[in-house]
Amino acid sequence: MKVGLSVDQELLVGTTRKFLQDSVPSEALRGLRHHPAGYEPEYWRTGAELGWTSLLVAEQHGGGSVSGEGLRDLALVAYEFGRQAAPGPLLATNVVAAALSRAGGELCREVLGRISAGDAVGAWCLSEPVPHDGLGEVTATAVASGADWVLSGEKRPVEHGAQAEFFLVTARTGDGLTQLLVPAESSGVTVTPLRTVDLSRRFARVGFRDVRVPATAVVGEPGSAAAEVERQLHTALVIQTAETVGAMDQAFELTLAWAADRYSFGRPLASYQALKHRFADLKMWLETSHAVADAAAVAVQNDDDRAAELVSVAKSYVGQYGPELCQDCVQLHGGIGVTFEHDLHLYLRRVVLASALLGTVREHRLRIATLLEAGNSVGEAGA
Repeated sequence: MKVGLSVDQELLVGTTRKFLQDSVPSEALRGLRHHPAGYEPEYWRTGAELGWTSLLVAEQHGGGSVSGEGLRDLALVAYEFGRQAAPGPLLATNVVAAALSRAGGELCREVLGRISAGDAVGAWCLSEPVPHDGLGEVTATAVASGADWVLSGEKRPVEHGAQAEFFLVTARTGDGLTQLLVPAESSGVTVTPLRTVDLSRRFARVGFRDVRVPATAVVGEPGSAAAEVERQLHTALVIQTAETVGAMDQAFELTLAWAADRYSFGRPLASYQALKHRFADLKMWLETSHAVADAAAVAVQNDDDRAAELVSVAKSYVGQYGPELCQDCVQLHGGIGVTFEHDLHLYLRRVVLASALLGTVREHRLRIATLLEAGNSVGEAGA
């Protein structure tokens, strides 16, 4: 995310950063903390014009990237979102848009056009509440009923679920998975906003009680969506880790500047050897986070065989050291670091929440172990 960018990518980064700094400075974020959506509609429509919602959409459907590698371009945007603690359904909208772009179909194209233009928000409904909140666990059901499908279950947390006009829902059909595109206004859909620690992100609990949708609402093939859902998870983790690294980067920069400017006993705080050691640790965590997040983005972009492993490596590492870095930054700031008026808590909130979404650190480490064990078994069988 730091080096090797093309001229077009540099322009995308610069334009995004300037727009976010002008539109949602920290003062504006504090002012939006009680806003139902966390952002104004015009802000998101302008972001759509800048390409935030269409980088993963095929050109024949009105999308396109600046470099030919849409996910890597989107990771750059996500990184800037993290640096600014910016609001908006960047992750959910792009996961839904990419899925609809690959699926095709008249309904998918119609909804995709509205999402890409920023006129509608799509929410990705994958995670479920306790006790079925494990990574990849799905208990919601989709049952064929004549020419229709009947959906039942509950999803939580759903990013920007209360603002969404359409839900991309993962449900179980027999032994397989089915994805359905469900309008929020459908009979049997209930949406309950949730409170979170992040000032600028919104989540909801979405219930589906015998929701009946037509066969055209099925995204892909019924009962055969497991591979697509896995791909969506990879995409979401790339966006999430890039955004988290951006927030870590900004928190570190704020703290480094503070330590250089703040004097104690006639010397800058940064001149004390004990603090230099702490900053060295933080810098190591930060640079490693950059590396693993970049590696995950490249692997998923290129459909690498190790993509599943690398996204879990990125998530587990950033999920552990992101909160630790931000907490250390708070401590290094002293008392001012825990005040609402200081910007540091904006990044701490973003990072801590992200570490709990899309699988915990423990779940992803177990996932890595499972993938490595499976790879070793295949290698031994081949030998």
